[in-house]
Amino acid sequence: MLLVLPEEQKAHLGWLPRAGGRRSGPPRARRGAAWPGVRRGAGRAGPGLVPGPAPASEPAPLVSAVGELGRLALELLRRGAAPRACEVAARKLSVGAEAVQHGVEGLAYLLTESSKLMISEIDFQDSIRVLGFSDELNRLLLQLYLENRKEIRSILSELVPKRPSYHSLEWRLDVQLASRSLRQQIEPAVTIKLHLTQDEDQTAQVLQTDPSTLLHLIQQLEQALGEMKTNHCRRIVRNMK
Repeated sequence: MLLVLPEEQKAHLGWLPRAGGRRSGPPRARRGAAWPGVRRGAGRAGPGLVPGPAPASEPAPLVSAVGELGRLALELLRRGAAPRACEVAARKLSVGAEAVQHGVEGLAYLLTESSKLMISEIDFQDSIRVLGFSDELNRLLLQLYLENRKEIRSILSELVPKRPSYHSLEWRLDVQLASRSLRQQIEPAVTIKLHLTQDEDQTAQVLQTDPSTLLHLIQQLEQALGEMKTNHCRRIVRNMK
């Protein structure tokens, strides 16, 4: 199952490759500093230079940018919009705050919709292929999705409003045999009292219908239960869990 991105979200996500841009130009060398990977000392291999330990490499700008935007996207789902956090991230990435906010919104949409559908790794990669990102950025987005989809689904489940659930049912059959205008008649009616539970509170709903409408309702419910046993519905339910 592929995820179809709206044009607005494509425009927001299109900013991501620019978030990890590097400054152009070679690195400046300090006066009197040795070349990377060597240290000063006496030896036969060269004029006072012997191999030394390589310096610790810094995280790639693109990895750092995607990680920062992914963190903000999760915070957006948990607590809502945070303009101040976007401003702080914009100063770190040396970009505009509005661009960061759009990137976070696009990334939150991508992660949310993908987690709802529980799409596979291959489908996720095919869904973002239309954005024209590099292989490195696609790999980072896939890793971000796989690491956080369970937490995102947990957050989304808490946001869904709790609906009333069934508790018990009472019913009564009433039959009107005569009236002032018509002495001989038969008008059956089924009265149903439905008890519901919501947040440990119980409510009751009283419904009344005729037997033919009740039979039609029963047939529709039985048909829906039969469709739930088909492979198509089982696949949908499995992806929703």
